[in-house]
Amino acid sequence: MSIRYDAGEVITAMVTPFNENREIDYPAVEKLARHLVDNGSDAILVAGTTGESPTLTHEEEYELLYAVKGTVSGDAKIIMGAGSNSTRTAVDVTKKVESLGADAILSVVPYYNKPNQQGIIEHFGAIARSTDLPIILYNIPSRTGVNMLPQTVAFLAKEYPNIVALKQSNSDLDLVSELREQCPDDFALYCGDDSLTLPMLSLGAHGVISVASHVVGVEIKSMIHNFKSGQVKAARNMHHTLFPLFRKLFMAPNPVPVKAVLSRLKIIENYVRRPLFELNELERSELFDCLNDVLKQLKN
Repeated sequence: MSIRYDAGEVITAMVTPFNENREIDYPAVEKLARHLVDNGSDAILVAGTTGESPTLTHEEEYELLYAVKGTVSGDAKIIMGAGSNSTRTAVDVTKKVESLGADAILSVVPYYNKPNQQGIIEHFGAIARSTDLPIILYNIPSRTGVNMLPQTVAFLAKEYPNIVALKQSNSDLDLVSELREQCPDDFALYCGDDSLTLPMLSLGAHGVISVASHVVGVEIKSMIHNFKSGQVKAARNMHHTLFPLFRKLFMAPNPVPVKAVLSRLKIIENYVRRPLFELNELERSELFDCLNDVLKQLKN
């Protein structure tokens, strides 16, 4: 099945590396971006929630885009988190990142002010009319306080050709069935929760916007390819192997656990910006035991 815009099957929502002063560590940004491309990522999402976007300035976000694009452009698509709960701000940021060379944007349902479905339609319509970039909508009601309904997504997908995909972070799989039934065939659905990737693939998802792909990107890509090629048992076995790590990477607010793992692997330093706080020693031990168990199984 062809889709309007193919960002790949494994998109990594990249963390933002910080130094001990909690300023962006740009050499580590470049190192991490290269690591992701070399380990299964088809595209990199810059300045998403996993990138601690609530604590980044717009200037920092633009510098991140420049750094990642300069490191992996041509090897992976660069998607920019450009959402806001202000429609005017979202439009302005979208125009800016288009001028800076982003390949696409991810735009979240407005948070905190909790618009109704018509407000959501007006918000994304304004963004779509402001840009030629492909737009991936982002529905995550646990953070925004409002759920974008399947009929809203379907209307936007039909009305605006550059609204090309949805990142769905909602554990209600009935909604995924409704989305696939109501949205155009060429509109891509992405899972927004690693542990639900395989179930969502079975309902017609194209891929995943992942956190765990920082660590097991090759394995996630293998799971997706196995499922799509009919090797369902192999895909299911990989899911069960990775599942404990999928869950442990959300034992604390994202991206705290995955940054601890990346530090353990000596890819970045283990710093998050406040109000987030690093794992304590007991939590790290629990996470690393899980990581070691999963990596051991993958080697066998």
